[in-house]
Parts: sequence; C-alpha cells; structure tokens
Amino acid sequence: MSLLLDSPATERPAASVRHARGFWAVAGTFLVAMAYSTVPAPLFPLYVAREGFSTFAITIVFAAFAVGVVISLVLAGHVSDWAGRKTVLIPALGLEIVSALLFLTSTSLPVLIVARVVNGLGVGMIAATATAYLYDLHARHRPGASPRRFEIVSTAANIGGLGVGALVAGVLAQYAPSPLSTPYVVLAVLLVVSIAAVALTPETVVRKQVPYRPQRISADHGDRTGYFAAALGAFAAFAVFGVFTSVSPGFVAGELHHPSRLLAGLVVFLVFGGAALAQTVTGGLTPTAKRTLGLGGQALGILLVVAGMSATSFPLFLAGGAIAGVGAGVQFKASIGAVSSMAAPEKRGEALATLFFIAYLGLSVPSLSIGLATRFLAPTTVMTWFAGFLLVLLAGVAALSRRALRSGA
Repeated sequence: MSLLLDSPATERPAASVRHARGFWAVAGTFLVAMAYSTVPAPLFPLYVAREGFSTFAITIVFAAFAVGVVISLVLAGHVSDWAGRKTVLIPALGLEIVSALLFLTSTSLPVLIVARVVNGLGVGMIAATATAYLYDLHARHRPGASPRRFEIVSTAANIGGLGVGALVAGVLAQYAPSPLSTPYVVLAVLLVVSIAAVALTPETVVRKQVPYRPQRISADHGDRTGYFAAALGAFAAFAVFGVFTSVSPGFVAGELHHPSRLLAGLVVFLVFGGAALAQTVTGGLTPTAKRTLGLGGQALGILLVVAGMSATSFPLFLAGGAIAGVGAGVQFKASIGAVSSMAAPEKRGEALATLFFIAYLGLSVPSLSIGLATRFLAPTTVMTWFAGFLLVLLAGVAALSRRALRSGA
C-alpha cells in the first residue's frame, strides 16, 4: 500500500504575494480550528445540569478528545511531509465540521464522547500540519528571514485559538439563545470559510509515491537531549492547559461558587490569552531565558491556583491561572522553536507530530487523573497533589535543558 507522499524542495521559491496571503489564511484557519476544540469547556456545567454528569464523566469526554488527537498524530500527523499540506489540512477541517454536527444532534454521553474523538482526530492532523505549513509559507515569502514571525504566529494561533474558543462559547452560552447549540453553529460556519481559505493557498510540498507507515514516536530529530527537554516541556505546558479546559469550569462553579458560563469561559481565555500574549512579547529572548520564564511562570501560577482554591478566592485563582498560562505559553513556544530548528526539513512535520503527540498526552493523562481522583478526594486536595507533580516535572525539564546546553556548548 502506498500514498502520494512528499519530497521536499531543495531550493526556496522566490517571495510571493500568494505565499504571504496564504500564511495569514493558514494562521486564521489554525486559530479557528483550535478555537472550536475548546468550545465545550465553558458548556460542561450545562451538560452536568442537563444530564447529571459527574466531574469524572466530564473528564472522560475531555480525554476522548486527547485520545483522538494522539491516534491522529500517529496515523496522519506526519503525512503532510509527503502527501502535501493541503491534502491533510482540508479533510481535517471536514472532521471538525462533522464533530460540530454531532454536538448539535444530542447531549447524551456517548454522542459527546464520539464528537470529541472526531474533534481530536481533526486536531491531530491540523496541529502538526498547520505548524509545518506556516513554516513553509513563511520561508517562501521571506527567504532567509528570521523564523521569529513563524514562531509567534504559529504558537499564538494554536494557544490563542484555544482561549478565543472558550471565551466566544462562554459569551454565546451566557447571552445567545440555545446555549448548547449556537456556539457550535458559529464555529462550524467559520470552519467552512477556513476550508475555502486553505483551498486558495499555494501548496508548499512536492508530492511523490513512497510507502505509507505510521508516525514513529522517537527523539531522533536532532540533538536527542534537547528534543527530550522540548518534549517534556510541551508535556508540562499542556498538563496546565488540560486542567483549565477540563476541570477548572467545574471548580469555578463548585469550589469557588461562580456558576456564570461567561466566567467559566473567561478563566480559560485568560489562561490561553496570557499564553499567547507571552509568546508574542518574548520573541527577542534567548531560548534559555524563555525556558526559565516558562518554568518559573508555571511553578508560581499553579501554587497561586492552589492557594486561591484553599482560600476560596476567585481573584487569586484567576491570577494563578493567568500566570501559569504565561509560563506554559512561553514553555511551549520554546519547545516548538527548538524542534522546528533542530529537525531536518524533510522530517519537520514528523518531528512536530511527535512533539504534539507527547504534548497531548500531557493534556489528557493529568486531567483524567484529576477527574478520577475527585471522586474520592476533595478538589483542593487533588489540585495540591497535581501542583506537586507539576513541580517535579518542571524540575526535570530544567535538568534536561541544562544538560542539553552543556552538550551543545
């Protein structure tokens, strides 16, 4: 069995207006796709009220998304290196629309799980493909230029989109009619527009026939220690993101006594908005400075989150979430930049797919564990244990980063 797969061009094409427009079209598409993936976050309390779901059931729905992402990354996240970026991206956006239609048909747990798996399948194809596509379009529009614009835009679209989706869904759920339908309709329309935008964007990969194989999950993408540091950093960053998109709306409504759907969306938005803003303003920092800021921000932020829950202080909880988001955003940006620069051009999509695979494990495993633990322990106790786990994880990232720096010196 074989697929139409890629042979990277050895020469950079001349800068073109089409590549410039394509860069922003793909960036907008990336943002919309990631925004759709967090639409359910502020709606989870509504599902709980309507169907009587437990916190653990909600985390299962959330984990179903990550399962879909991981499966997709293994089976198709790397295929755009060979089959072409548009060949993968357009069908992936179609999967997101199918997911939205499923959400519109029913609020039962099985349908929600299937909808989130389909959502994850699409995002797994989109995350690595859109990132690699943006890198290609940037390089063709600005040959020889610094990759800073690519790093800022790709990570801001990815992480910023997650925040925008939650905020838009929270606003629509609070003020628009049919709160469990309107957000999905709005995002489905934007996804249709995104498919048209991608269709008009120039392809950046030359295709050829080679045997298909699933994604290899390995660290053989440049400096092994540096890759491990980047991957573990991405895992830690997404562990923070996972907590705020899965269980934090329930914490805000229950432990902190703020049931507003708008506030639930605002919490998620501030976490991801802080991440996107930090990615934008830290472009001039060295990789070491980014890593230090990322580690420190996550550590301080998660401690403030626990303090806010212990003191039943919503402002403290919110501040902690924003600071943790800043740290996670900078950390993830450093990981994306490190992997993109160390990977060979013909394996860039594969290297990014591996990175996203590890990151989405971080998105699912800790939050699912928290959801399970809340069946037996108080939420504040569970979050305290998570904070301890995260601090150990961040210490591991710091140790690996120092070792990579010494080996590269």
